[in-house]
Amino acid sequence: MSTANSSSTPSVTESFRPELLSPAGTLKAMRFAFAYGADAVYAGMPRYSLRVRNNEFDLANLAIGINEAHAQGKKLYCVLNSAPHNAKLTTLVEDIAEVVKLKPDALIVSDPGVIYLIRQHFPEMELHLSVQANTVNWAAVQFWLHNGISRVILSRELALDEIEQIRTKVPEMEIEVFVHGALCMAYSGRCLLSGYMDKRDPNQGTCTNACRWPYQVTDAKENEVGQFVPNQDSPLTTPVEGLASDAALTLHQTKPVDEIILLTDPQRPGEMMPAFEDEHGTYIMNSKDLRAIQHVDRLTRARVHSLKIEGRTKSFYYAARTAQIYRAAIDDAVAGRPFNPELLSELDGLASRGYTEGFLRRHIPIAELQNYEKSASGSDKQQFVGEVLGIDPHTGRAVVEVKNQFNVGDELVLMSPQGNQKIVLDALWDKHGTLVSRAPGAGHTMQIQLPDGMSPEFMLLIRELPASEAAAMPGGCA
Repeated sequence: MSTANSSSTPSVTESFRPELLSPAGTLKAMRFAFAYGADAVYAGMPRYSLRVRNNEFDLANLAIGINEAHAQGKKLYCVLNSAPHNAKLTTLVEDIAEVVKLKPDALIVSDPGVIYLIRQHFPEMELHLSVQANTVNWAAVQFWLHNGISRVILSRELALDEIEQIRTKVPEMEIEVFVHGALCMAYSGRCLLSGYMDKRDPNQGTCTNACRWPYQVTDAKENEVGQFVPNQDSPLTTPVEGLASDAALTLHQTKPVDEIILLTDPQRPGEMMPAFEDEHGTYIMNSKDLRAIQHVDRLTRARVHSLKIEGRTKSFYYAARTAQIYRAAIDDAVAGRPFNPELLSELDGLASRGYTEGFLRRHIPIAELQNYEKSASGSDKQQFVGEVLGIDPHTGRAVVEVKNQFNVGDELVLMSPQGNQKIVLDALWDKHGTLVSRAPGAGHTMQIQLPDGMSPEFMLLIRELPASEAAAMPGGCA
């Protein structure tokens, strides 16, 4: 049942417009997010944020990002949400002092010790409480309000009615809610898998995403010394060649590829969870990605201050596309227009692990939350194929940096901050000006003719995948 028009939430007025907050792992991602409608971005230095990898925001780039954001009337929040051990505290205040000088719009923090030190040394600095603090009730929000926090990023484990209750109980606190992106199988940052299996701490920004790994399941038995080993006598298994002597506690592939097993929790007899296993294994802990665009209207009515998109390790294309689509949803909600279901289809064109509403809606079947079949992120609808770099002054054609193969005759979406336009590509030139029929793939530069009046600035090319081709691409398209 739709909750978009719930009478329990206040009506939207033109005076309230939630912030659209996009991820930025690079300056380029930040620039594209702003161009496509983001009001603010969040970025962090690797040492103190939870994105050590694929993060170019050192102090110099952070300064560039903050200056560019402010020049456009936008905001940049600096993420310092790791849980530092004593060793990191020795330089923390000195390091944060350099960040504070750059005048970010807020620092996103989670550790009480970090909050204490910032309040002691930089009392004027605005602080936002990270989702890593796992705030799930109004009393916790009230506590943080009285301890120097101006905005709380609520836990992803909350339902819509709980978010509304928090806004009603603590109206003085700004609230931020995730509406799109990857989901953690534990409360954010509190999973032990990465630390146990790879000695890499999620709370230090080094999570290995062990929940996404392919796990192999086999029948087992206890040997004479109490270890569990593959059961070679089971009719469901076949012998394992060359089993290492120290592999007694390791699960090995010993059953036919593509077999389906059913897992049952003893506390829930009769509720069986299917686990599909391919040649790589099974993905029993692999969550689908959050997509809450259909709830933007209700979150706007609840006066949630900021709607947040996850994905600081994602591409600039992802930053641009998600910003464009969620910008449209927010604008519709503020104007009182009904939700446009085409926005769901547009998000289907992005690489994902499949989508879920997460915990926003109660009593969702398990199958809607988890993707048992694959952990690879892909789409069978669309593919990002090129970035327009500018206009060639000699030919007047758009210069395209190719990201994936496309051909003359393909249906393309010319994605632009001014609005998207679909075309059928009728001509293509290589960098020498020779007419060709195919852009071979990444690493090449081609030229196309843009429709009259379309600006090349921040333009991206998306290829619509024919059904026959999509069916032949089991991993999807990035």
